[in-house]
Amino acid sequence: MSQLRTRQDDDLPAWLPRLAAHGGPRFLQIADALQAAVAGGALKPGDRLPPQRALAARLDVDLTTVTRAYDEARRRNLLEGRGARGTYVAAPKVELTAVLDLSMNTPPPPDGVDFDDMLKQGLSQVLMGADNQALMNYHLGGGSDPDRKAGARWLAPMFGQVDAQCVVVCPGAQAALAALVLALTAPGDVILAEPTGYPGLGAVATQCGRRIVAVQADAHGMAPAMLEEACRRHRPALVYLNPTLQNPTTVTMPAQRRRELAAIAQRHDVRIVEDDPYWLLATAPPPPIATFAPERVVYISTLSKCLTPGLRVAFALVPDPHERERFLAALRAFAPMSTPLTAALATQWILDGSAARLMEGVRREARLRHRMARDILAGRYDGVGDGLHVWLPLPAYWRSAQLARAAASEGIAVTPAEAFATGSGAEHAIRISLGSIQDRGRLRAGLQRLSQLLARRPAPSDAVA
Repeated sequence: MSQLRTRQDDDLPAWLPRLAAHGGPRFLQIADALQAAVAGGALKPGDRLPPQRALAARLDVDLTTVTRAYDEARRRNLLEGRGARGTYVAAPKVELTAVLDLSMNTPPPPDGVDFDDMLKQGLSQVLMGADNQALMNYHLGGGSDPDRKAGARWLAPMFGQVDAQCVVVCPGAQAALAALVLALTAPGDVILAEPTGYPGLGAVATQCGRRIVAVQADAHGMAPAMLEEACRRHRPALVYLNPTLQNPTTVTMPAQRRRELAAIAQRHDVRIVEDDPYWLLATAPPPPIATFAPERVVYISTLSKCLTPGLRVAFALVPDPHERERFLAALRAFAPMSTPLTAALATQWILDGSAARLMEGVRREARLRHRMARDILAGRYDGVGDGLHVWLPLPAYWRSAQLARAAASEGIAVTPAEAFATGSGAEHAIRISLGSIQDRGRLRAGLQRLSQLLARRPAPSDAVA
């Protein structure tokens, strides 16, 4: 491998190798070398590091590279600043909690993507290019013109060219779902959904006085014959579907199933809410249901599952103008606007390509973590390698709530099937989220501990209360 020459190779700290020309970003090479030196004992807590300018001169790199490397090392809890005295190797942080959280579906931190730098750069660009006073003021609901154009670009992989006027910018997918239920249904109306699905729908239905009826599903998702029968029997106001890497079952409906469900919705004059947070994380997913019946489907895509939950930005594609006005009126009743600063940051990232780079990093990291889960849970999990979660059927001797309690007693948080049940029964399964633990080593430890728990039979103390 060719390597970059330095000005003073003989004067380099012993822990720092020469920088490889094709070894990735230089700041990450430096941070990785720091991490390896701490792990191997070449650097010990309390050791003082060279000043940034001195190290930059020794490595023949600019000061910004070393600054970014030190910032990355601080993010990894390797370094601490002591003001004018300099930068030192930090003492190991004591974990105040032993809980390994495998319960929250969040994107994993992508390796090789400097998220802190991306955030700083994005906010800097927003503040330089925007009227800062306007960012702190009230805005019309539904998003500004630039935000809607960014939403159209975000939706382009699913639909091709999108009319930005049909895009509504929402403060998260849950807010969009609640507004759609308020706008398109009345108290007492029936919403059809799969027997196992997103718990947020149940929360909305309960608060709004709507009734969820479960429609039988098979290996490909909601069964068309069962939907047809439910439409005749219940005359529903909405059908809720999460067709790609479904939460929690990970089922992706094939294109033919999507086409059949869209045709049924057309025949029975019923709206479909297509909640599709994972489409962009999937490998070669089928076209959205909305492509088969755009006049009957409202499509929701959120940035929370592909980029980061903190943005709280989702895009709803609502082609019908009258329906869009009803939707906006309902949304304004409890969320008058998306937060302008985070919406502007989302727009900046989408338009300058940062969102695509971050999403690709999340996609790679998620697939790596799925491979890890398959290796550790061998014989129990051999499912798809996309998305943020695993749906794990349990051995006959475990029940899901029972297993979740036993896991909690051993410092592992998982989500039992009961949390996702919209029908009368729940499967004997748990959802394992692969992104909520940032460090891969801790994720591996949690999965290994969970595998050991699954291999043994319940103790009397694990009995269902």
